[in-house]
Amino acid sequence: MGPVDKFYDWLAKEQADIEANGPKKRRGRKPTKNMYFTYITDQAIIAYNNEPSQNKRNKVFREHINYPFNKLVENIYHTFRFSYFDVPYEDVKAEVVAFLTEKIGKFQEGKGKAFSYFSIVAKNYLIIQNNANYAKMKLRTDTTEIDSARNIYAEVSLSDHQESLRDFTNLWIDWYDKNMNTIFYNKRDIMVADTILELFRIRDNIENFNKKALYILIRERTGLKTQNITKVLNIMKHDYMKMYSVYSKSGHIVNTNL
Repeated sequence: MGPVDKFYDWLAKEQADIEANGPKKRRGRKPTKNMYFTYITDQAIIAYNNEPSQNKRNKVFREHINYPFNKLVENIYHTFRFSYFDVPYEDVKAEVVAFLTEKIGKFQEGKGKAFSYFSIVAKNYLIIQNNANYAKMKLRTDTTEIDSARNIYAEVSLSDHQESLRDFTNLWIDWYDKNMNTIFYNKRDIMVADTILELFRIRDNIENFNKKALYILIRERTGLKTQNITKVLNIMKHDYMKMYSVYSKSGHIVNTNL
């Protein structure tokens, strides 16, 4: 049984389980009313990438990947209002979906969610094309007629960063939890790291999320001195920043210490 056949076999069992027991609770972003890019889409993409049969690849793409790709591009295009395209919107969407399809093989299983990866790919492509079109427009149009005060990078930046950071943090917590014993070797450091991860998990419920408050919470939970906590916190902060830098560009969780 090939990857796509295994996917359909898994999907049938998954749908039967959902009908019998209801949807499973999953960590990460809260589901919206119209979830179009789900864990099923992730599994379909993984099966597509591993499938040697082109006919089966076409089938799983047509039935489980094409619509999520189209909807993803549609939402990004309308959310960030890319306005410097001189072709119809449907043509732009088809072009970006084609680009996502071209890059689908670069998605790596186990290094982040497909939604995050392809959102970054689509947004970057639209930004580059939009700004290239803007540059061409400036050459042939009186600049006073163009809304030059509008900066597409600034418009995308805040929303994109917040969404990316939230998704990354959830993935980073899971990755760090699995790899903690390869980063810290004594029980004291592991206890501190585990406490810090738990605070990350409940971060939405912590009202005062500043440095002093965090130290107090960690001291209360571990009974350790500030210097013991600072050592572990600095290592985790360094790892977090380096791994997020890679994730924000690639959509993948990568161990930067290797």
